[in-house]
Amino acid sequence: MKTLEIIQAGTVPYQAALDWQRQLAEDRIAGRLPHDVLLLLEHPPVVTLGRNAHAQHLLQPSGIDVFEVERGGDVTFHGPGQLVGYPILDLKDYKRDLHWYLRTLEQALIDALGLLTIPAERNPGFTGVWTRGRKIASIGIHVKQWVTWHGFALNVSTDLTHFERIVPCGIPGVVMTTVERETGKGTREGLWQASVDAVVQGFDKAFGCDNTLKSAPDDALRLSAAQFRAHA
Repeated sequence: MKTLEIIQAGTVPYQAALDWQRQLAEDRIAGRLPHDVLLLLEHPPVVTLGRNAHAQHLLQPSGIDVFEVERGGDVTFHGPGQLVGYPILDLKDYKRDLHWYLRTLEQALIDALGLLTIPAERNPGFTGVWTRGRKIASIGIHVKQWVTWHGFALNVSTDLTHFERIVPCGIPGVVMTTVERETGKGTREGLWQASVDAVVQGFDKAFGCDNTLKSAPDDALRLSAAQFRAHA
């Protein structure tokens, strides 16, 4: 079994999380980080533009931070109620195949949603996860020397009106949905923890990992990756 350290970091500003995962990826490439990491967190409202983003897909640019980043894909929204996962994986320990990695990320989320009694599937020709024709999870990745960062966003209890700012993932007419909407039951807090637990199990199954679950200390984002590990 491969070791996957899972860190629940709470709400993290987008720039801080971007710097954090980039540093972790560099440490993984350099061998300073001896195992893979999965960051699980939320962001304040933000729009991100991937390498393939089109300006016309950002419909309401004012009133919200916008970041251009190195991940693949088009435009997406992150915000409260959305479970964002950033896997820092060395694919040399798995399979040196980006198509395989994307499909395995999708499978991890499909398995996780199954545990939440939500039937999930792929949509041929697109990246991400759908349920009953509605998109519930988006995926965008970056890989350097076979080490990954960026990742996925699973809508748990996200305010879907935020997606009216954009053409989500550049797909005209796509209908977004959430775990809360699809299940119609449970408190938001309960659905959040259930979604975290399901995603952890989905990753274990899809990637064949043995995970160690821990939470980030309050000052983790003010520390370098090496200092973070020393204080965790």
